[in-house]
Amino acid sequence: MVIRPLDPLADAALLTGFFAAAADYIALERDSAPGPELLDEFFNDAPPGCDPAASARLGMFGDDGLQAIAEMGFGYPQPRDAYLGLMLLHPAARGNGNGARFLRHLEELARGRGMERLLLAVLEINPRGRAFWEREGFRLEVANREVELGGVKRIAHRLAKPLVP
Repeated sequence: MVIRPLDPLADAALLTGFFAAAADYIALERDSAPGPELLDEFFNDAPPGCDPAASARLGMFGDDGLQAIAEMGFGYPQPRDAYLGLMLLHPAARGNGNGARFLRHLEELARGRGMERLLLAVLEINPRGRAFWEREGFRLEVANREVELGGVKRIAHRLAKPLVP
């Protein structure tokens, strides 16, 4: 496996294909098929008060190409927090430990930037996702927050995991 930063120009076609392959999650999140706005959101969105240019936008590559993507901002909601806005696996890469491997890399990246906690939001309609995060040591911090994704309102739960002993 190779994990590297993704580039908005050089990797645009690759990501467009990835989003199409992961349409099951996009539909769960937004009630729609993947559209071109996903590329813009992936490369330009950041948590409140965070500089989008300072966020990590990574791809995990295997023998079959792009296996997973992630976007992580730094300094939200607290200065020593990292916020994982998205971690998405290609359907063919799910269920075989790739998510945990990618998460370990993201945790090390956050620690390397001096972050003390890793936070994320999981949608209430995604119990499999929540089960994954809880197996990985995340715990509920804030329940039942309304979020809007692609114009669709959802209920999400903020989970947090300490990065320091």
